[in-house]
Amino acid sequence: MADDTGVSFALSEEQNLLRDEVRRFAREQIRPGVAERDRAHEFPAEILREMGELGLLGMLVPEEYDGAGFDVLTYALAIEEIAAVCPAVAVTMSVTNSVCCWPIAKFGSHELKNRVLRQLARGEAIGGFGLTEPGSGSDAGAMRTSAVRDGDHWMLNGEKAWITNAGHGKFFVVLARTEPGEGTRGISAIVVPSDAPGFAVGTPEEKLGLKASSTAPLYFTDCRVPAGNLLAEEGHGFRVAMATLDHSRLGIAAQAVGIHRRALELAVEYARERVQFGVPIARHQAIQFKVAQMATELEAARALTYAAAVAEHRPEAGRLASQAKLYASEAANRACWQALQIHGGNGFCEDYEIARLYRDVRVTTIYEGTSEMQRMVIARHLTRSK
Repeated sequence: MADDTGVSFALSEEQNLLRDEVRRFAREQIRPGVAERDRAHEFPAEILREMGELGLLGMLVPEEYDGAGFDVLTYALAIEEIAAVCPAVAVTMSVTNSVCCWPIAKFGSHELKNRVLRQLARGEAIGGFGLTEPGSGSDAGAMRTSAVRDGDHWMLNGEKAWITNAGHGKFFVVLARTEPGEGTRGISAIVVPSDAPGFAVGTPEEKLGLKASSTAPLYFTDCRVPAGNLLAEEGHGFRVAMATLDHSRLGIAAQAVGIHRRALELAVEYARERVQFGVPIARHQAIQFKVAQMATELEAARALTYAAAVAEHRPEAGRLASQAKLYASEAANRACWQALQIHGGNGFCEDYEIARLYRDVRVTTIYEGTSEMQRMVIARHLTRSK
């Protein structure tokens, strides 16, 4: 399959092998205990260690810094396979790869990459991204966290909210205001290690879904960080953040595709087994129409995600990433809703996997930019002057 620019979505032999390997790992090593970890809010540390050994936590890092050096499409394939088994593990993997490793690889100095990126790429550490604050979510220009230069260090003060991997991550790409001013000017991106003086993690959030993924606030109180941990240049942090989000939205799109795929599988399996009025409900047209719509939207979401992945270096990359994230996340939410409906009363019971997916999928339309923000990004790309 190719798009109108002639770009082929056909998978290479290497990509097919990687996808099959990740699928086996997810089914054999992650699926056992998924429901138990969800109920216990248990962070899957051992699973992540194994994923690190497989190179899944440094997929986008160049080989010269101990990464796997894969392209974005290959990364999306891996995320889909993990998400189809456990969305909580998938988002932990996605955050480390997309919003921690990627900006460091893209904007960090050679020294910083040697010191920090190698640890992340080898799976010796996981990471996170600190943009959101209690008073600034989609409005990044309203952030209050500050960073002041103090000799050969930065001194950070403030707090970040809803930080994935907080409490387990070792390195966080943090956005802070380094120059007074309004809006997005004067913001810088700084890599903050969790053992830095003045760094603290707050109480984990009690979330609706993704309960095996950790989410908590971060606090900085005269937090001292080496000056060399700056990404790009001082005052260019908003540019770093936007480029990172353009990239990371593909990970969320792929996560949504994986959840969608699993919801469809569960719906079909249940419809074949559940008998009403003397026949499996899969033979009733009302159910068939639901399944047909879910399957069609799955293929569309996957195709759009692939198109965005292979367009990484093209001018329309940011728009396509937003479109993929928007469509895939909303389609996955519809799919989980319909799959639960097909399960009837059983779908409302936590004994059934669809109940967990129904909770897990909801946030895909919120993090890495809400659906409303994606529509704004897409519209701005389409209407701006050439």
